[in-house]
Amino acid sequence: MNSFLLSLDVLDALKNIVGENRVKTDADSLENWGKDHTKYFAPHASAIVFPSSTEQVQAIVKLANHHAVALTPSGGRTGLSAGAVAHNGEIVISLDKMNQILEFFPADRMVRIQAGVVTEQLQDYAQEQGMYYPVDFASAGSSQLGGNIATNAGGIKVIKYGMTRNWILGLTVVTGKGDILRLNKGMIKNATGYALHHLFIGGEGTLGIVTEVEIRLDRQPQDLQVLVLGVPDFESVMPIMHAFRKEIDLTAFEFFNDLAMQKVLDHGLVQRPFETSCPFYVLLEFEAPYEPVIDKAMQIFEHCIEQGWVLDGVMSQSLEQAQNLWRLREDISESISAFTPYKNDISVLITHVPDFIAEIDSIVANNYPDFETCWFGHIGDGNLHLNILKPANLSNEDFFAKCEIVNSYVFEVVNKFDGSISAEHGVGMTKKPYLEFSRSEQEIEYMKALKKVFDPNLIMNPGKLLDF
Repeated sequence: MNSFLLSLDVLDALKNIVGENRVKTDADSLENWGKDHTKYFAPHASAIVFPSSTEQVQAIVKLANHHAVALTPSGGRTGLSAGAVAHNGEIVISLDKMNQILEFFPADRMVRIQAGVVTEQLQDYAQEQGMYYPVDFASAGSSQLGGNIATNAGGIKVIKYGMTRNWILGLTVVTGKGDILRLNKGMIKNATGYALHHLFIGGEGTLGIVTEVEIRLDRQPQDLQVLVLGVPDFESVMPIMHAFRKEIDLTAFEFFNDLAMQKVLDHGLVQRPFETSCPFYVLLEFEAPYEPVIDKAMQIFEHCIEQGWVLDGVMSQSLEQAQNLWRLREDISESISAFTPYKNDISVLITHVPDFIAEIDSIVANNYPDFETCWFGHIGDGNLHLNILKPANLSNEDFFAKCEIVNSYVFEVVNKFDGSISAEHGVGMTKKPYLEFSRSEQEIEYMKALKKVFDPNLIMNPGKLLDF
């Protein structure tokens, strides 16, 4: 659609919209803002633009339509599916300067923000108001709400609080046509036809750009307790979850294998939670404002040991210890990043998890016998992260090629169990060839038709999610 070198007319027009200092074309900026956390696709942006208002975003989109120039929205660039990589000369619209918290509505438990607000910034603001924003994950310190919305981010609290979608009460968007739409306007009850804001949640910036958000907040949890358990085999994980959920409302239920634990321990920032070495570990969290809740948790823990489901365990005795126990899970992605992990972010119904993971584990063992494999994930909501670590003697290209051969086997199993090839990371470019394993041909055609309604010239984040 466009070359990597923009015309001077387009560059001058961009500078007129956002200001001379808000347009960057130097090599370092094109590299930095043209990519996300994936390493598969090299960034090739033509310019980086930093608007500060919805109206400036609208002007950029109209300019792009007029000159047939493609656009890639960019948030915190923490994505793992190449959904924010400017791979073919796109203009990157960075939301970094649109980072203001605009208004708090105490009676509605709602806050209105710009889409460039960092997730942790919103969490801190909610806490200052005596409230809570529960969508949380390892990249909360750098991810932006616009990106969270674009991928319908989940994270570690989904078992109780749900996905990003559950907390969005309204969106202001600039469509691919350049129209500004205010969708749902923060209302809880609104029975006036199609809920258009939900199309932009998980839309990966292919329909338009989210510029402002109305977000629901919740009460703060009370006296959170963290329990880490050592498990002898994966077959024991689900009975443990069922035992605790039957008696206690969990706010998180995570699991990881011994290799994932070891990679975190190798960093030297946290210690092993107990001496017993186990093949798998479970981390669960729950509110315990009253002593009987802790007593009940200990009874369940003892029951799990008696059943042989748990080999050892520890419960947090302080806020600091709780935070350190969480680091055993939350530091995994950072700990394995040096190994260029090939990531699969897959999900099925919780009911199918034991059979599903057994089949996937067999595929991995048969096809990656010499590769280290890190399993971890939000198993309480059926979401598993399979990370294949690159051996030092393999190039990135050879490693990715070997992993791609097995992708189809893995996704065939996902399809067999009516699961998702991307539970929370989005499709982007890395998962796009496999979309048919989770979406029917008819669904994909409807998605393409929606894309053409909102973005008739196909300028919004081309090459992501769908092919035309």
